[in-house]
Amino acid sequence: MKENCVVELFSEGRWAEVASVSLLGKQEAGWKAGTFCGYAAEWAMAHPGARDAWALSSSFPVSLEPLELPHWPVFLIDMLPQGYGRRELLRRLNRAETQDLAGDWPLLLAGAGNPIGHLRIKEAAAWLARQKGPQQGFTDDEVALRSEEFIEYLSGHGLFVAGSSGVQGEWPKVLLTRCSDGLLYLDHTLPDAQAVAHFIVKFGRGPNPALASILRNEAPYMELARFLRLRVHASLRLVRQALFIPRFDRFVENGIVVRLAQESIATLTGKVGFEQLPTHNEVCRRLAAVATNPLEEVLEYLKRDVANLALGNKDNHARNTAVQRCFDGHIALTPLYDFAPMYMHPDGIARCIRWEGKDGSAPDWNQVVDAVAEDCRLDRTALAQELKAMVAPLRELPMYAPTVGVEERVVTYLTPSIIGMAEALAKL
Repeated sequence: MKENCVVELFSEGRWAEVASVSLLGKQEAGWKAGTFCGYAAEWAMAHPGARDAWALSSSFPVSLEPLELPHWPVFLIDMLPQGYGRRELLRRLNRAETQDLAGDWPLLLAGAGNPIGHLRIKEAAAWLARQKGPQQGFTDDEVALRSEEFIEYLSGHGLFVAGSSGVQGEWPKVLLTRCSDGLLYLDHTLPDAQAVAHFIVKFGRGPNPALASILRNEAPYMELARFLRLRVHASLRLVRQALFIPRFDRFVENGIVVRLAQESIATLTGKVGFEQLPTHNEVCRRLAAVATNPLEEVLEYLKRDVANLALGNKDNHARNTAVQRCFDGHIALTPLYDFAPMYMHPDGIARCIRWEGKDGSAPDWNQVVDAVAEDCRLDRTALAQELKAMVAPLRELPMYAPTVGVEERVVTYLTPSIIGMAEALAKL
C-alpha cells in the first residue's frame, strides 16, 4: 500500500503540488496513524505565513516547518467521502466497511480526487481520471427523474465518482456542472473552460415519508434563514425528488473557474475523526482567532445556533458548518448549508454541539453571551443587541413560513419553539 500522497491546491487557474503527507510508524485504526506533513519548499517561500486560501488549513500556516502528528491532519479527513458516498466507494473498491487503516487510506487515495473546496489528492485525481469514461450531458428533468439513461451512466462511472469526494451525509448526492450547452455533466468530466455553474444535487432516499418531507422543506428552510438575515447563498431548487443546491466553493469569473478553500469546524478546532466534537465555545474562540472580522463571524455563528434551535435542525455536527478562506486573505464562515427540519428524522437525532455548561434543555442566552464576550474579547453589548434584533423576525416567522413553502404541519410543530426563542432573546 502506498504510504504517502501529494496534496494539490487550485489557484490562478491551475493545480499546484503544494504539500505531501506520509504515514509514520505504527498504523493504527483509521486516521490514528502517525503522519508527517510538509509544504513544498517553493510554495513555502512564495506564501510564508499564509493562513488563507494559500494554506492547506487555517491551523497549518504555510512555512518550511513540517507538521508531525499522531493522527491524520484533520483537513485530510474533510476530504474523505462519508455516509452514502463512502459506502459506494468501498463497494467499488471491493472493500468492506472497517475501522482499520486499510479502509481509510486507500479510500483517500481513490475518493479525494474532486472534493469540495480547492484541495485534492494527486493520486486520487489520477485514479479518478482513469474512471472517466465517455462524457455525456443531461437535462435537469433527466437528472431529477433519475432517468434510465442517467442512472445507467452513473452506474457506469460509479455513483461514488460523482458524489463521494468531500460530499458527506446519508442522502445520495452528485456533483454536477452546467455546461455552456445548458446540460448538466458530472463535475469531474467537464473541463473548467466549459463550466457555467456548479451544483450539488441531493436525491430523495427510500420510501420513508419523514425523509421525503425533510428534503421537500430544505429549500423553504433556506428562505427562512434568509428572512432571519443569516448568511445565505443562492436559492435552492426542488425538482421532483431532487434538490439542486448551487455551490459556493466555486464561481465562474470572466469564463474562469475559481475554487475557494473550505474547511469544516472539525478542522478549524482540530477535532480528529467523527466521534470528537468541539463545544460551541471552542468554535467561537477559533473563529475569533482566525476570522477577518471576529465580531461579525461570531455573531453569525450565534445566530445560526438560534435558528437551529428554533427550527428543529438538530443535526449540528462538526462538518455541517465550515469556514471559507479566500486568496485575498478574507476568512469567514461559509454561507449556511444542510439547514433542514432534522427533528423529523426517523432515527432520532440529538443535538451534537453544545454550549459549555449552559445548554441543558435550552441555552441561557445571557450566560452564553457573557462567556463568548469574555472568551473572544468581543463587545458584549454588540453581541446582545444583534441577537435581540432577531426577536421581531422570529415572531413573524410562523406567518411567513407558509408563504415560502414550509409545510403546515412543520409550522404547527415549530411555532412554540420559535416563539419561545423570541421570548428568550428578548430578555437579553
